[in-house]
Amino acid sequence: MKLSSQLVLSSLAVFVLTACSGAANQRRQAKDDFEYLNTPALEEWNVPADAQRQYYPNYTIPQGSYTGGIGKQVDIRPPQQVLELIPGARLDRTSDGEIMLWLLRKDELDKVWQTVQDMVANNKIPVENQTDSRIETGWVTWNSPDEDVEIGSRYEITRTEANGRHGFKVNLIDWREGNQVTEVTRTNRERYNVFMTNLVTARYDQQVREEAERKAQELVKHIPITMGKDRSGLPVIIARTPYNTLWQRVPNILPKMGFKIEERSQSQGTVSAVYASPDDEFWNDIGVKPIDLGPGKYTFLLGDLGNRTSINITDSSGKPVEEEFLKSLEPVLAAVVKE
Repeated sequence: MKLSSQLVLSSLAVFVLTACSGAANQRRQAKDDFEYLNTPALEEWNVPADAQRQYYPNYTIPQGSYTGGIGKQVDIRPPQQVLELIPGARLDRTSDGEIMLWLLRKDELDKVWQTVQDMVANNKIPVENQTDSRIETGWVTWNSPDEDVEIGSRYEITRTEANGRHGFKVNLIDWREGNQVTEVTRTNRERYNVFMTNLVTARYDQQVREEAERKAQELVKHIPITMGKDRSGLPVIIARTPYNTLWQRVPNILPKMGFKIEERSQSQGTVSAVYASPDDEFWNDIGVKPIDLGPGKYTFLLGDLGNRTSINITDSSGKPVEEEFLKSLEPVLAAVVKE
């Protein structure tokens, strides 16, 4: 995804799901022609003087003055949705297409607002005016397969706190098609407000995930490894850390011990791997006696014990390995986890 003052929508697959093909106008417009625009105006229905009219309200055309596009002006693309990437956030849309996201806590809003500021700075998005709670951008260019020409938009992004609620608002304030500045339509405001909101929340979500992964990596560096028993009383290796924390480290731990991972399933807690003993340098580096295990395919079985995780191993026939082998593996696993 290329993020700068020019935003490429075609690369935002998570935000734009386009099932159509063909030219840009074919994605926006109905497939059939617009012959209906040539329909003659309605005329008063004349009936014989002695006839009695019967009215059926099912087909009554509502009276009133209605505005909106017709023909090629009608955009048939499905409306865009704000992705629910911030847990507990509540979405408000105004009648003219502004988007407000209300967050649960002030510290969450602080992080989201910092994400907005970083995104603007790192991607060199032009800024017309900026305060501690408001950013008015310059022209942001979007390249989209749904548009005939390069389009641009300017945004007002603000943070607000009212009645114990913490939120930020995205509002498209100016619109440009090619080099021509035009009026902002409600359709364009709604659509491109969503795009910008999703860019912010996706970047925030990415940062949260990266921070969680970093913390998980720190936690797994200090995992006590001991022998123990599972709920059935069978001997297993016990890692004193939650299942999800250990699972994230499995792809790094096992290959260092000589196990080449072939298949794994987090929901089932299984990891299938082929074993080939590491060289003498590995055993010398960790200071542990080599384990007595022949080459072949083995399956690691991880069990969720709450704040602990059990580890057992079966051979290619599905038979559990001997307890003595588990005891010899325990110091090897403990040494590798500390690296």
